[in-house]
Amino acid sequence: MPFARAGRPGLLGTVARTAALTGTPSRDAPPPVSTPRGGNELADQLSRLAELRSSGLLTDAEFAAAKARLLM
Repeated sequence: MPFARAGRPGLLGTVARTAALTGTPSRDAPPPVSTPRGGNELADQLSRLAELRSSGLLTDAEFAAAKARLLM
């Protein structure tokens, strides 16, 4: 006998719905970039972008675009 849910989403459905409601970016979306306030913050943001690129979450083109926005 197969297990059937009666109108309630599973864990993935709940997580996806929560992400959509809170505006959490998807895996394919580039990370949000805020205006840097100081040198340390800029370095931290660049490090975070580099981590995202090395983990495969950002392509080289996405990394270059986000880095250019930071350095403007």
